[in-house]
Parts: sequence; C-alpha cells; structure tokens
Amino acid sequence: MMIIRPVTREDQTAIYELAGKTGIGFTSLPENNQLIEQRIERMLKTREGGATKAEQGYLFVLEDTELNKVVGVSGIETALGLIEPWYNYHVGTLTNASKELGIYNQMETLTLSNNHTGYSELCTLFLDPEYRHSKNGHLLSKARLLFIAQFKEHFSEKLIAEMRGVSDEKGVSPFWESLGRHFFTIDFSYADYLTGIGKKSFIAELMPTHPLYVNFLTPEAQEVIGKTHKNTIPARKILESEGMRYGGYVDIFDAGPTLETYVNDLRIVKALGVWPIKIVSEASADQSTCEVNVPYMVSNQRFSEFRAMLITPIFSDSHLIITEVQAKALHLSSGDSVSAAPLFPAVNKNLKEAQNVAA
Repeated sequence: MMIIRPVTREDQTAIYELAGKTGIGFTSLPENNQLIEQRIERMLKTREGGATKAEQGYLFVLEDTELNKVVGVSGIETALGLIEPWYNYHVGTLTNASKELGIYNQMETLTLSNNHTGYSELCTLFLDPEYRHSKNGHLLSKARLLFIAQFKEHFSEKLIAEMRGVSDEKGVSPFWESLGRHFFTIDFSYADYLTGIGKKSFIAELMPTHPLYVNFLTPEAQEVIGKTHKNTIPARKILESEGMRYGGYVDIFDAGPTLETYVNDLRIVKALGVWPIKIVSEASADQSTCEVNVPYMVSNQRFSEFRAMLITPIFSDSHLIITEVQAKALHLSSGDSVSAAPLFPAVNKNLKEAQNVAA
C-alpha cells in the first residue's frame, strides 16, 4: 500500500538517499544531510504552530507500507521571498520603432524580477525511479494540492511551481553557459548547489539588474528559454492538468519555466468533496450498491496528521466505503469523514454522478 504522510525525523536517511538520485538542477533537494535535517525541523515547527509565515513549509513523503520504505518526497513553501529575495526572469518584449526610417523591431528581453514574492510554492517533487508506475507520481504530486484545497487559509491565494530547465547528461546548461557564466564565472552545477543550500545573496550581488536582450544569447540558449528538462516533463504535465500555466517567468540559472495559478482555480479545489465513511472488512468491500471504477485521492481531514492514498471509490447510503486496512493507514475511525477528489480531470463527472446516486 502506498500512503502520503508528513515527514518525520526518522525519514532523514531515506530523504538523503533520494537526494543522491536527483541529479544536477534539482535545487530544492540538495544532497546535504545537515540541510535536510534543518528542513525537517522547520517542517515540524510549522505543523506545531511555532514557525513564522516566512519560515513555514510542508514536506510529505510517499511510503511503501509493505516495506516501510520512503520512496518519494514532495513539498510546499508557504510564502516565498520574505526572508531572502525570490528571483526569476520575466520574459518580456521591448519595441523599437522609427516611423521616418520605416523600421519596427520587437526584441525579447529578460528582466530580473521579484514578482512572485509572497506566493506559495510547490517544490521538491522527486520519486524513486523504481516506483515510477501505478500512478505513484500523480499521487505524490497531487496530494499536495489536496492538502492545500482543505487548508487554504494557510497559503497564499497564488501558487507557483518551478520546473527544472534544460541541461545535458553532464549537467551543462546552454542558458547558463551563454549568460550566467559571464557574471558568475563558476559552473552551473556549483551555482545550483549554492542556491539549494540557501546561499542566494550572490544572485543580487552579481546579476545585472537591467533588461537583457535575448537575441544576444547563443541560439542554443534562446531555444531552451521556458523549456522543461526531459525528466521533468511528466511533472509539468501533471500540474498543467490541474490548471497551472506558464506565465512568462523563468529560472535565472537554467531558464526553466515557472507555472502559476490562483489556488481557487485549481481543478482539485473545484472538485473537492467530503463524504462520511463506513468502515467494512476487506471481504465485504465489494457488496456496495454504487461504484465508480476510477481512482481518486482520499485523505483524512487532519492538518498535522494528514494522510492520503488512492482508492477506487465505492459508495453506499451516502457514505464512502473504507476497508479496515485503509482506515488504519489514513488514521480514520468510525464516524469520521474524508476529503476526496478524482485523480484525473476526466472523471469529475463520474464522481458527481456517483455522489448523486449514493445520496
């Protein structure tokens, strides 16, 4: 059974092992045990109510309960840029024209921006390659949205997610080689590592603050602006299916796109439903009168003890049927209710019909 739950101190070793598999360009999960420990402590402080808004963050793990093994991690940051500035490039257009000469030119530009300050961020999504099947990636990514949908008061009304930009197998970024290297004179992998461990002040100290003309970059660099690393394309598609879109902002190191949306525009927020549960034995779980043969996410309604998993929904007498094993995994008891949302957009209609029939 695969279950999403909040991170604990006992997960540190497993998360460190996952960090070793991410590769260059995965800024939010550096292979650094001290930083992982510090982040876990910050997450625990958030859940306990002791963190300021600038410090607040959430980290969830995907656990294979049969093996007691953590195989994935995903996170949320509550408010960006309240301690150190949050930087990215805005891709804009500058027009130069001369009516007398009959010349009209539009030039694409990159302008250093802090426009996402205060936004909440989806981050740190990584799944062990051996578990990239059975909709595990969808659960790991979208469970965060299910959490946000239930507890919107803890987050900004606007949400972003940075996608990893293009780099080759050796970690060479064409965008960095054409632009960043001229100002930092260090390798992309080292700049990426410094950002991951929180040393971001060099960005403001060394990056130019005036607009940069994209045409001055190499063709290879121009080509990757707003493009996603091949390993991150599935993660991008998942978020786009939930309503997140590229809004013209890119990472200052590798030019990977930033997806954004209003929280209330998320598909999961609109599809969220609440059902009282009926706990049954495994043997009697198929005796319900109404069933929708599609997966959906179900979670308890506890902020600090959040648990989520995938279930094929079964309804009976206005209740959602939960087996004893599922109830135990989700920390549910008789009389509890669950929050639920279809895993995929195409099944919204099916679930509404099922809810109507069950009622």
